[in-house]
Amino acid sequence: MNSLPHILHTISYMALPLLFAMVLHEYAHGWVAYRCGDSTAKLQGRLTMNPLAHIDPFGTIILPLICLAIPGGFFLGWAKPVPVDPRCMHQPRRDMALVAAAGPAMNLALAIVSALLFAILLSIEPTIGDYWSKSGETGSPDTWRGKLLLPIAVMAVYSVLINVLLMLFNLLPLPPLDGGRILTSLLPPTAAMALMRVEPYGMFILMGLIILDPQVHLIHTVTGTLTHNLSNTILSTAIGLGTGNTP
Repeated sequence: MNSLPHILHTISYMALPLLFAMVLHEYAHGWVAYRCGDSTAKLQGRLTMNPLAHIDPFGTIILPLICLAIPGGFFLGWAKPVPVDPRCMHQPRRDMALVAAAGPAMNLALAIVSALLFAILLSIEPTIGDYWSKSGETGSPDTWRGKLLLPIAVMAVYSVLINVLLMLFNLLPLPPLDGGRILTSLLPPTAAMALMRVEPYGMFILMGLIILDPQVHLIHTVTGTLTHNLSNTILSTAIGLGTGNTP
């Protein structure tokens, strides 16, 4: 188990990016649903960026803390799902696909914006890059400007990682995850109905995949390999744009 000082240090950098990622993910669902004719989220006070309206005590606070406390574990979390009623939408099947895709799309946009912010900060104060040394140890910039900008830069990097992770995880083709809802909207009606019947058991299937992951390596691939590869690509591209070079 990680030490308490290490957990608190990590939380100090991850809490704000994680909260923004979860809240804006759910807000995007509600906003697109509203644009498609469904005002359920707005009527229930969920079409807002106020974090208090979206926080799920277990998924937003307790589970991420447990993940941080367990070394090598999965980092998972979620906000309170935004209520959606397909019957109120203009074209329910198409619009449900758009609503489901809106959350991962928001996470991708946040990852790109965060990477661009990091590139800008790095161009303003290059010593920020010394925080991540080749040996994996951390250092602190010597200039006052570097000390001031460093926390923002670290949160920007964590924001890229968190948003890419949430995007990829939610795109798994398993209801009730967004990927499952997108697939349900795209499949022929018979196949879509069969997939919809899986939804009540979706979280149990997901937990089973996590438990069996040492053998199947599906979740590890998403939370580890794919997340880091895509995050590094986004960051290196943003830094390349900031320096006038392409990766």
